[in-house]
Amino acid sequence: MDNDLSILQLLPSRLRAARREQGLSLEAVAKLSGVSRSMVSQIERGESSPTIATLWNLTRALQVDFAGLLDEETADKIEVLRDSDVPSFDNMGHRCVIRILSPPEDVGGHEVYDIRFETGGSLKSQPHKRGAQEQLTVLEGAVRINSGTAEQELAAGDTARYAADVAHAIEATESARVFLIVKNA
Repeated sequence: MDNDLSILQLLPSRLRAARREQGLSLEAVAKLSGVSRSMVSQIERGESSPTIATLWNLTRALQVDFAGLLDEETADKIEVLRDSDVPSFDNMGHRCVIRILSPPEDVGGHEVYDIRFETGGSLKSQPHKRGAQEQLTVLEGAVRINSGTAEQELAAGDTARYAADVAHAIEATESARVFLIVKNA
């Protein structure tokens, strides 16, 4: 219960700080969020507890992370994802295992993957959102990258940046391990 209490005590100041960091007035936040100016003010003063829907609208308007706003302070903490707990898939490509290193809330935004290929393995992708880019670094082995009509061979230590808003593929010309960052526009 102490944890719940601390969240409720910290929420007003965190919302107020987020609004001030954005340089927004109470009126501006009200217009952006659809929450009345008086309600925003009451929440910031700790006189009213927002519903989840209201809090969601406020965090979207203030461009702050909903979950992070409710978490305890993250200073002096290190979030660790142990090797055995990293989500992985072996059915997304051909003869490859994809490990997802980025947090679930980053899906569709900034995604990070560790991919291991057997020789001849491949990962073929349909176009992502317009403006999407990928950056791939070969940690071990060698791969061929295709992006639209462009093609490049990469060896260990090489990095490629390419459009991901066109059909694209990674093919292992030998056993390989790559680090892939996907940035959706």
